[in-house]
Amino acid sequence: MGNLHKVFLQSLSTGSLYETVQVDKDSPVNADLQLDALGQNAYVMTESRVTKVPVSECDRHAHCSSCLSARDPFCGWCVLEGRCTRKLECSRHTKPNHWLWSYHGGSRCVTVEMVSPAIQSREEQTEVSLTVAQLPSLLEEESLSCSFGSLRPQPAVVKETRIICQSPPPKLLPQSTPGSDHVTLRVALMFGEVIISNTNITFYDCRAAGQLNKTSPCMACVGSTWPCHWCALDQQCTHRDSCPRKHIIYNSQAQELEPRGVDACPCVWALLSSPLVPVGFDTQLVLQGRNLDLFEDEEKYECVVDVEGEALTLPATVEKGKEPQTHTITCVTHQFQYSARQLEFSASVYLLRGSSQRIDSTPNLHLQLYNCTVGQSDCSQCHAVPPRYGCVWCGGDTPGCLYRRSCPISPERTCPPPLITQIQPQTGPLEGGILVTIWGSNLGQRFQDIQGGVTVAGVSCKPQPEAYLISTRIVCELQSSTKETQGPVAVTVRDSEPGQSAQSFTYQNPQLSGIVPLRGPVSGGTALTVQGTQLLTGQRTDLAAFIGQHPCYILEEVNDTQLICRTSPGNQTGKEQVRLLFGKAERLLGDVVFQYTDDPAITDAEPSESFLGGGRGIKVSGRNLDVVQQPMISVWVEPIEDWLRRRRRYAQLAARNPHVLFNSSLPKIQEPCTDVSYDQMTCSTPSVPQRSKVMGVWFEMDNVKVDFADINGKPFTYHQDPVLHPLNRENPDLPFRFKPGGVIAVQGENLTLAMTRQEVVAKLGLEECEVKTLDSTHLYCEPPENQPLSLDNTDTPPTLQVMMGKLTFDLGPVQYDNDALSPVPLAAQVGLAAGAAVVVLVVLVIILMYRRKSKQALRDYKKVLVQLETLEINVGDQCRKEFTDLMTEMMDLSSDVGGPGIPLLDYRTYAERVFFPGQRGAPLSQNLDLPESRRQTVEQGLGQLNNLLNNRLFLIRFIHTLEAQQSFSQRDRGYMASLLTMALHDKLEYFTDVMKTLLSDLVQQYVDKNPKLMLRRTETVVEKMLTNWMSICLYSFLKEVAGEPLYMLYRAIKYQVDKGPVDAVTGKAKRTLNDSHLLREDIDYCSMTLTVLVKSGAEVQHCPVKVLDTDTITQVKDKILDQIYKGAPFSQRPAADSLDLEWRSGQAGHLTLSDDDVTAIVQGRWKRLNTLQHYKVPDGATVALIPRSQGSVHLGVNQVYQTGEKTPMLEGEEEEGLRLWHLVKSSEDPEIPKHRKSSMRERERAKAIPRSTSPACCP
Repeated sequence: MGNLHKVFLQSLSTGSLYETVQVDKDSPVNADLQLDALGQNAYVMTESRVTKVPVSECDRHAHCSSCLSARDPFCGWCVLEGRCTRKLECSRHTKPNHWLWSYHGGSRCVTVEMVSPAIQSREEQTEVSLTVAQLPSLLEEESLSCSFGSLRPQPAVVKETRIICQSPPPKLLPQSTPGSDHVTLRVALMFGEVIISNTNITFYDCRAAGQLNKTSPCMACVGSTWPCHWCALDQQCTHRDSCPRKHIIYNSQAQELEPRGVDACPCVWALLSSPLVPVGFDTQLVLQGRNLDLFEDEEKYECVVDVEGEALTLPATVEKGKEPQTHTITCVTHQFQYSARQLEFSASVYLLRGSSQRIDSTPNLHLQLYNCTVGQSDCSQCHAVPPRYGCVWCGGDTPGCLYRRSCPISPERTCPPPLITQIQPQTGPLEGGILVTIWGSNLGQRFQDIQGGVTVAGVSCKPQPEAYLISTRIVCELQSSTKETQGPVAVTVRDSEPGQSAQSFTYQNPQLSGIVPLRGPVSGGTALTVQGTQLLTGQRTDLAAFIGQHPCYILEEVNDTQLICRTSPGNQTGKEQVRLLFGKAERLLGDVVFQYTDDPAITDAEPSESFLGGGRGIKVSGRNLDVVQQPMISVWVEPIEDWLRRRRRYAQLAARNPHVLFNSSLPKIQEPCTDVSYDQMTCSTPSVPQRSKVMGVWFEMDNVKVDFADINGKPFTYHQDPVLHPLNRENPDLPFRFKPGGVIAVQGENLTLAMTRQEVVAKLGLEECEVKTLDSTHLYCEPPENQPLSLDNTDTPPTLQVMMGKLTFDLGPVQYDNDALSPVPLAAQVGLAAGAAVVVLVVLVIILMYRRKSKQALRDYKKVLVQLETLEINVGDQCRKEFTDLMTEMMDLSSDVGGPGIPLLDYRTYAERVFFPGQRGAPLSQNLDLPESRRQTVEQGLGQLNNLLNNRLFLIRFIHTLEAQQSFSQRDRGYMASLLTMALHDKLEYFTDVMKTLLSDLVQQYVDKNPKLMLRRTETVVEKMLTNWMSICLYSFLKEVAGEPLYMLYRAIKYQVDKGPVDAVTGKAKRTLNDSHLLREDIDYCSMTLTVLVKSGAEVQHCPVKVLDTDTITQVKDKILDQIYKGAPFSQRPAADSLDLEWRSGQAGHLTLSDDDVTAIVQGRWKRLNTLQHYKVPDGATVALIPRSQGSVHLGVNQVYQTGEKTPMLEGEEEEGLRLWHLVKSSEDPEIPKHRKSSMRERERAKAIPRSTSPACCP
């Protein structure tokens, strides 16, 4: 399902499938396929998607064989281009053998059928002939080349179907790998850079072939698969048919030449004497040689024995043997020795002719040296040595195992009884099932000697054959006993007397009595103590503990009464039985069970900082914290040098894993947690060495590890230790003088980086100095009133010590100033008493006056509290009402803000308004109104001016010259920049280059002045050019991205502002974001809905419009126009001044409303603008906008807004001595009284506490 089948139609009735493509495995393919315009791809539809599938993918086949095996009828192999293409894409597809069709069954890739020679010596350079089938034809000027491996291609000669190439020079050929005697290179037939075909050629190395076997170079040479021959006298393997000194031995493949083959090589063939040679005994070696007649001269021969890397040379004599071409080599007698502590040692033997010519020897030609004394420490071991070695147990004063011909006395035939030196273990369970190991000597020569002859405490013990060591060790399986018993271990070897151990073995019955603790987390890791008796039964390896089916790993040494194990993770919470295994014996605890509980969890840990000195208490909150025996806080530290080195080495892996990796190899520092309860505990931060990098902090609760960063999302931070200076910094050894009743001030640095006042402890001697204040640089503590004793209870001044966690600072001794007052004369005492009485009287009077004032202030304070409470209630009610109104208005805002569309300006209008704000049309966009007589001259001048403007140097100097003129105003500079922008608009790259140069000059100018003032205001030509340039670049962004949200924001703000009253004269509004234009006065207003008659062709529609009864007539017209022309550009709607507002009531009741008419209210020199409230227009009234007649006179407020300003400027404000006002009079400021205008606090209070702004109910 979901497969597209490609079929080649051979005729109308037959076709063959050549490829299947899976399009969608979950959906079938629609039979309606569609090809693209070029027929290169097919669009395949399934139920859920449309897939573009190529008709053919010829280029995915990189090789000719892959291309032809695809059998794609659209593809074929273009030989000279070396790629799989369509037929028309191959430049020579019309010529034979140039394009091989993939679908044609008879198509074959261009192949090298034969290479001659296929192998050749690397020491020769010859011609190589390649026979190629289906070779494409070439033009006369074209040629082929051959490439050997990675060597540079060389020209080739084409002769019909054969190509002749020259093999590479020997020095350019790559060396063969060690242990190899040849190298194989790829020979590629190339057309330019394209490989047409290739094959392999082998270059052999006869020198390397002879060195493959160091002991038999002649045999290796003539037995090689390559045509190599051996020069016997020259000791050389060569590819040539002759040797410099004759005596050549031909390769075994040279059938017609003699001598040839391995059998013709001179060699040492075998050992005629025994290969077993005992050490320390005179032995003569006799060797058998062959084909030594080749050497006609009288050179001497030597036998060489290689023992432990040292060549032992023995003179030898050579005699002809009885058979043809055989010789006997006899070496002189010698006593062989070796130092290795082993029974046998293999030593190679070979024959030297002269001083350096080594005669071939067979690979297995070795002596087996042996030493009977090595490893045979007792009689049984000696008798267990195989008889061919001839080792016997030689008694006497120094018994030992010797070679039989080396023993001076008669050897002993029988061995003494077994001797047991050690048994392990010495205890076991009644059920047996454990292994007992017995060490000693003469414990049998083979396993059968002791099988059935071992007892432990009188109970049979079954020996294990795989663990038996001859004469020295027996391992047997302990059998069960019916009772607790004790006795020796006995071993009987065949019919000898039994040997008994001096140690006793005890059958025990271990019992379990309890466990501590009774519960632990389900993740494991609890250190469980199992209590009982005789727990040390059997070996340590026989003992195993389990919690249910989960292993409990034994941690420490086990004694008879208890063992400690660490629990493994459980599958689920619940109670599990505790059991111990002593080998195959099992013991259960009975009714006492271990309970797996939920893992402890940490929900909060504070604080998250500490000094390097540590000791700061971390308050940890969570649950199930008390199920852990000993919670720990751990810190992973690394020396800063190692961390920097590792960071440089693995810079590309930095910060990839910010969390701690919990494993036993981490260099961690730990501290136990205290005061552990179900949901809380306290952990003291560990001390961290200086010059260390803290890599992570985590809590360890058995097997539960919690990274500190995972608790609150904030990692734990270590800070450098604080610094506290001595009290007497000038001379620390002198006591600090302190006057009782004050505080001691201690200076320091970084005191509050990781410590609070409550955590600091200060002690003066034996008593506490209460810490009152702690900041980053000072600590203030209040000592006791009386000088405390020192720490050693002596008369020396006490020392002030400050403890911050584990940090203790000794700040020096403190001496109280308790000097007695000097005696005062009697007259002075009387005078002092009288003065004191007067002072007391004055104080009493002041106290009485103070109490009276305090009571009055208390009454005033209570009154203010009542007022503030009332004000708070009012503000709360107002906030709730405003919030309710806001929630109601959000529905209206969402439907009213969007409108039918976003009125976007075209680019021309947008650019003109940005370049020339406040102007109607751009100056350069207007046509020249010139007489025909001057037009040509003006146009010629404009062309020359254009050429000058395109001169970069002229334009920059021209701008600098204009800016240097005092009369060149800021407005002129802006116009100049905009005119240049329009003139160079179609050359923005040139314009940008000029602007960059001018900006560089401007930057240099401001560097010398004040850089902060640059680009604050548009004061230069380049600043306006930059503004215009950015406006051009931002047009598409504003139109496609930012324009719509900005317009929506403008509509939303305007919607909110229009829902409250707006003063038409001052521009102040009740709902505004501009604090300086906030209408602070209380204005009673009411929302109204007018029905506006809108004429659309012959049809009149009724459109509801929301207004306020305090709106002026012009404001009402603007709101009506906003509603009617919503979504249309502002320039496409009529101006409010060109229309009149007409109030229609009944059939003939028409009243034209205006901001100013004869009904306007005049108060003194103030005239108020007319509003709907003035005309008493009711809610739901019907109005219409009608064109203003030419003769009508409009006396209203002409409001002109400048770019970027929101406050209207009043023009024609004076009208016959009267001043216009709408909601407030512009010269009045009733909000802030004159005597309080300078109080900024009162101004802020007036802004913060809103007055009642709810609209009054309309009649």
